[in-house]
Amino acid sequence: MLRKSMMAMTCLLVASTSASAADDAPATPSAPAAAKPVTAMEEPLQGDFWTFELRDEISGKITAVRTHLVTEVSPSEISIRVTTQGKETEGMIVFDRSWNVKTSGEWKYQPGDGSGIHTPLKVGDSWSFSADDVNNAKGYIWKRSGRSKVVGQETVTTKAGTFETYKIEATYLRRPTNDPTRKNDITTVVWYAPAIDHWVKRSLASRANGHLLLNNTFELVEYGRKN
Repeated sequence: MLRKSMMAMTCLLVASTSASAADDAPATPSAPAAAKPVTAMEEPLQGDFWTFELRDEISGKITAVRTHLVTEVSPSEISIRVTTQGKETEGMIVFDRSWNVKTSGEWKYQPGDGSGIHTPLKVGDSWSFSADDVNNAKGYIWKRSGRSKVVGQETVTTKAGTFETYKIEATYLRRPTNDPTRKNDITTVVWYAPAIDHWVKRSLASRANGHLLLNNTFELVEYGRKN
């Protein structure tokens, strides 16, 4: 609207002044910067990375900047080293080839945590999942079950660029086997971009026995692959 108003104003000025005064007319605003080109990364390779800002939606603050770096790729697994800006400690997450978490720190998800995708993605498709979340170090076992659905296709713009994505919503329930009165109800929304074989935005809300515990959003700020 601003650009249209300025262009209209310029036309009126030109019509009402002599040719010698045309040099004094306001300059037309420059065109907006072009969107960043998307680097194709359909298949994961060692050295690929994705950096995310983590926002706590309850406080409204950015609480962490984390980078996922591919350290190893096999026919069945993708290993990721996780680093957090400003911290020396590193973590390791192992995914299957559909981006379901198999292990994360002390936790093992058998057969996987269900947070991944089902290809080929198609709007309207849905699938169920169930798993055991096992922490042998602390003696914890949680049961999880849920359902995911591809609810649409959306164009998403982040600091890393503009991406064509599939929007996948999931809801699931977690209960500890030693205390079935406790439960976590979790809702996630993932915007997955096939061009870079990863999510560019992800939200997670967790309620413990009905009370909101977490409400976080991860947004892609940088990505790339080893030359």
